[in-house]
Amino acid sequence: MSEDERRAIEADCARLIALYANLNDAGAWDEVAALYVDDGVMTRPTAPDTPLTGRAAILAAFKGRPPRKTRHVCSNVVIEVLGPDEARGESAMILLQPDAAPLAGSFHDRFVRTAEGWRFAARRGSLAW
Repeated sequence: MSEDERRAIEADCARLIALYANLNDAGAWDEVAALYVDDGVMTRPTAPDTPLTGRAAILAAFKGRPPRKTRHVCSNVVIEVLGPDEARGESAMILLQPDAAPLAGSFHDRFVRTAEGWRFAARRGSLAW
């Protein structure tokens, strides 16, 4: 794999992280769920021991939440390319809400290339505070 190919994968996966945050803040749940492979796994930072498996379960969990205003800020994104169709990454996250203290945490992600582009195979969140 060339350096340009590696950098392109890193950029695509970092974009997926940012897109996830933006769609989440917009309440675009169908689009958020579509960022996962069909059997993808998600654990929320506020519930790291409760994995949701499958795009349908992830979508149902998002749609089951009461409406809220949020801003997710993601940073410190580091992507490690494992091969032409697989990568993993880590990022820091701060969740801001109008009437709540900020939450800080991180995501550990596993990415795979699909016919639709890069998708989350697993997205595991945790809180630092």
